[in-house]
Amino acid sequence: MEKASKFRRSGLFLIGLTTLLAGCGRPLAKFSYDGDEDHAPARISFDNQSEKAESYEWDFGDGNFSGEEEPTHEYRTSGNYLVTLKATKGKKASVVQQRILIDAPERCLVEIETDYGNMVVWLYDATPEHRDNFIKLAEQQYFDGLLFHRVIQGFMIQGGDPNSKNAKSGQALGQGGPGYTVPAEFVDSLVHVKGALAAARTSDAVNPEKRSSGSQFYIVQGRPVTEQDLQMIEGRKGFRYTVHQREAYLQSGGTPFLDRDYTVFGQVIEGLEVIDRIAAVATEPGDRPKEDVKMKVRVIK
Repeated sequence: MEKASKFRRSGLFLIGLTTLLAGCGRPLAKFSYDGDEDHAPARISFDNQSEKAESYEWDFGDGNFSGEEEPTHEYRTSGNYLVTLKATKGKKASVVQQRILIDAPERCLVEIETDYGNMVVWLYDATPEHRDNFIKLAEQQYFDGLLFHRVIQGFMIQGGDPNSKNAKSGQALGQGGPGYTVPAEFVDSLVHVKGALAAARTSDAVNPEKRSSGSQFYIVQGRPVTEQDLQMIEGRKGFRYTVHQREAYLQSGGTPFLDRDYTVFGQVIEGLEVIDRIAAVATEPGDRPKEDVKMKVRVIK
């Protein structure tokens, strides 16, 4: 495919006063763009079609900038963004602008930011009470500054305890919450494959209804899963995995022994490698990382 045909949305350029037709040797700023998605988060590739320029300055309209010739930029939220390209040659410059419309995501998405990278998580509509509660807390900035306070490599990373914010070294964590629990929402199609987001809870002995913590959650890293593992779980719990679920477990691994005992209400769709990085950190007795792993959670709109 020719490069010109790949970039399908060249649009009309809004040319400022400095970009009026110039004489010989003056640069001409010009670009088009393309992206795999028009919904946030959207990754947009810019095709620089400028002429006679030596350097470039991009303003993506969301507070981010670049000096690359042909950058790729990710818009994390929806909006109408005015993109500006300034092409320069010596003391001469040309400026062109174009608007990019990024729609709101079609699914309910949140982003979990950490020093080890960011994870984009899809919150399932099939578990509306957990979805709505998580969104409410994220919008209240409840999670911001909290820790992944329990990390077990080959199992999961857990956070959401409000007592972990500014917690002292050696402080016991894992008992905090917002003062309420959420009813269990077990959905047969949702299982603990790698990247699953699930709600922590207290034990059956004190919580026979298996209600979820109001804020504590874990993200599955898991281990490789075999067909024999799945058959053992099926025999123990009295259900059968679907073909799709079997394929997912055999390909990605997970923690199937938790299925139908803890509510799965989301899935990491970007940043699975971040789980591995966090799961690999050194920990103290009690599984708390030696170096704090802080989070910030925001809803992608």
